[in-house]
Formats: sequence, structure tokens, C-alpha cells
Amino acid sequence: MSTAMQVQHGMSPQVKRGVTRWIVRESMGIVMLAVMLFLAAGTLSWIAGWAMVIVMTGWVAATAIVVIPRYPELLAERVGPKKGAKTWDTALLSLYGVMMMIMWIVAGLDWRYRWSSGIAPVTQIGTMLIVIAGYTLVVWATGTNAFFSQVVRIQTERGQTVVSTGPYRHVRHPSYVGMILVMLGAPIMLGSWWALIPGVISAVLMIIRTALEDKTLQAELPGYVDYTQHTRYRLIPGMW
Repeated sequence: MSTAMQVQHGMSPQVKRGVTRWIVRESMGIVMLAVMLFLAAGTLSWIAGWAMVIVMTGWVAATAIVVIPRYPELLAERVGPKKGAKTWDTALLSLYGVMMMIMWIVAGLDWRYRWSSGIAPVTQIGTMLIVIAGYTLVVWATGTNAFFSQVVRIQTERGQTVVSTGPYRHVRHPSYVGMILVMLGAPIMLGSWWALIPGVISAVLMIIRTALEDKTLQAELPGYVDYTQHTRYRLIPGMW
């Protein structure tokens, strides 16, 4: 979400607990990714699978390095109760989570049973760079936005305001651009055409969420309508 605020750098005990919970949660997420990939693949001898785990670990580490010194309370907020979340957002996030799990499992099964063919190693490396670029954009957006919540809600209790710096100068939802790159690039990076099906569905869900979130921000966040006049595009400059 496109917002910024002044942040005190000292962490309260509550924020420290929240940051610790975030680190534990993200570490468990990486472990779960590895479990889904390698159990489905039936082997640990899968270079692309390990590359995916390493890339995701790098994303989590980069997020911690960028965000904790600047907005530690942001990470604490992400593991706290989701008060004020929109019903449609909860439904979309649930569907998105299911699709992503299916994507990882299908990619592993594809490696085991060799369903896909014709994806050259150079193509896998190229799409890995796209995935890294996507995660980099997400980290940039997160580090720019002190209210980068996982759910769509107006954080009035924290004095939420609009920001138009960093990647938000170019599109209104840069983190979603990054995640869509990940969703479309990861299946090919893992050598699976079949995993691209849930990946595309996940991307469509993210586009729907972008439209609904943007509508919510225009209706509820002061200054956001003005921001849309200067940063005209939601995801793709010159298109949408």
C-alpha cells in the first residue's frame, strides 16, 4: 500500500517480539517450501529446487536487512491480528496461498515424473533472474513503505498517508508487479510448464486484488485520488 510515516528506530519489547515472530514464521515458510518441493520431487538431487530455496531465503534475508533498521514495527504488524481486513481480501489471499502451494507441489512432481520437456537450462537461468528481479522489487517497495501491510486496510491508528517515492513513482502497486514476476517465472525456473497453470491463476488473483485494493484506497485514504493523477498506472506503465 502506498504510504509513509516517521518511524522511531528504538524497538519496544512488543515490537521485538513481533519481529522475532516474523523471523520464525518466514524461516518456517522456507522450510515448508523445501519440504513441498523435495517431497514431491522424491529426491534432494534437484539443482533448480535448491536454487528456488536459496532465492527465497535471499528475499527473506534482504527484507530483514532493509526493513528492520527502518520500520521494525512493520514486520511486527504483519504477524499481528488482522483487524479491519476486507472479506474479499481474506478470500483472495486464501485462494492465492492454495494456488502457490499447488504450484510448488506440481513443480516437484513434474521433476519426478518428467512431465515437461523443452525447457533449456539457459531458459531456467533466465527466468531465475526474473524471479530475483521480482523479489528485489518487492523488497524495494517494502523498504519504501512504512505501512506495507499484508492485508488491505487503512491504518488510521498509525496515521497512514500516501507516498509517491521509490518504486511508487512509477506504478501504484510495485510489490504486486514483483510478485507477479515471481509467480510467472518460478515455474519455468523449476522446469515445469504444468506448474505455470497455478502460477498464472495466482497472477490473475493478484491482478484482481490490485484492482480492488486500488478502489479501496481511492475511497478511503485521503490524498490517494490525487496520487493517482500523478502516478497513473497500477501495474504496467503505459497500459494499466
